[in-house]
Amino acid sequence: MPDKTGFSTYRSVLLVLLLAVGFTYAQKEPQYTQYMYNIGSFNPAYVGTVESPEIIGLYRAQWVDIPGAPTTIRAGANIPFSNEKMGLGINIVNDELGPSTQTYFDIAYSYQIQLSDDTKLSFGLNAGGSSLNIDYSKGTFVDPADQSILGGKYNSFYPTIGAGLFMYHETDWYLGASVPNFLTDELYNDEVATIVEDNMQLNVIGGYVFELSERTKFKPAFLMNYLQGSPVTVNLSANFQFIDALTIGVSYRFDNAVSGLAGFQISNGMFIGYSYDYNTNGLGEYSGGSHEAILKFYIGRGGFGSGNSKSKNKKSKNKGKQIDSPRFF
Repeated sequence: MPDKTGFSTYRSVLLVLLLAVGFTYAQKEPQYTQYMYNIGSFNPAYVGTVESPEIIGLYRAQWVDIPGAPTTIRAGANIPFSNEKMGLGINIVNDELGPSTQTYFDIAYSYQIQLSDDTKLSFGLNAGGSSLNIDYSKGTFVDPADQSILGGKYNSFYPTIGAGLFMYHETDWYLGASVPNFLTDELYNDEVATIVEDNMQLNVIGGYVFELSERTKFKPAFLMNYLQGSPVTVNLSANFQFIDALTIGVSYRFDNAVSGLAGFQISNGMFIGYSYDYNTNGLGEYSGGSHEAILKFYIGRGGFGSGNSKSKNKKSKNKGKQIDSPRFF
């Protein structure tokens, strides 16, 4: 009979294996808490809407203290063209879960049209591929003689093609929808399908910026993920920005987690953000929560606090010169 500590560890390992199955089937795309700063990761229409080139790095450690829990590393770039109509994006994501590692790579292209003086609609396409690697030696199995794991390792590559729409006001609101990959179902053979079921996922995101005062803004936002054959995942967030530099907020993922977020505009060209998730479901008893950090570099950006993307110019009441006020998404 294992001791209390050993039994607790055993339960944790068993739990993460069960949750891993649910995560794989119910959340094909990696999960982000700071989705409002990471839109280009899952919507190709976003990549050309930014004011200047951006480079993004993100790290997420999910369900810490549980062996084999998911970790995600993302590197990306959004590059607008000088014609203010087109843009290119690069997205590389490495997602690890137990014995499996999946690496995504895609290139995105976007084209936007002017709907009114301050509203634009962007169309985007992405194309790339994903490499799935499964190393059964990383796990401990009840039946080591199971025929499905005797191969030791499995490697597979499959193409991805996705699309998105992103409509936004220059300073106040945005609404987007995307499908990261239309090529599903038939991509996996029977062996891989026992581990990964690739279904089409739809993402819908939106947000609004309320200017509470000259130096304080409030931005509620939402992200909905629908994976074919699974319940809808809904994320709600509320962020406040002060003096165009400090951002704090909270987020709630229905029936899953509550989160705290913080961000700081370190300099004209650098933003850093952090979030912590506490699970509100049964996992909270076993996990130390989830940590996520994001770092963004803005290449050739203007004045301090010019935001994460397009900015508007306002006259300073005191000095009579133009300063940048952030679009905040």
